Amino acid sequence: MPAQKAVDPQELRDAVAAVAPWLDDESAAPERGALAAAVRMSVRTLAQIAPGHSVEVRVPPFVAVQCIAGPRHTRGTPPNVVETDPRTWLLLAAGYVAFETAVRDGRVDASGSRAGDIAGYLPLVRL
Repeated sequence: MPAQKAVDPQELRDAVAAVAPWLDDESAAPERGALAAAVRMSVRTLAQIAPGHSVEVRVPPFVAVQCIAGPRHTRGTPPNVVETDPRTWLLLAAGYVAFETAVRDGRVDASGSRAGDIAGYLPLVRL
């Protein structure tokens, strides 16, 4: 499988900025393509800056990646999983909400002893 092209920080900033009104006011729903781009670029940025295979980050329906150095997962359900919806992910990625707060509020499902390790890499972009 070919390696993913590195995410350009300015492209990431632009993609997240394009959906920022929706992060501030849920009623201003972004176009699906813009939302997909912001989610995919931000999750792939996490995988870039925290390479590895010990935690799987899922933001359905747009993307899932493995990141964080440690034991590699190869079959079945990964032992360390972080899953959330696109809006919550972007709130985390842009620093609008802390990872621990989103987990406590039930907006992020984090399972496994290493899942919380992604908190140290957030936010990914500041607007």
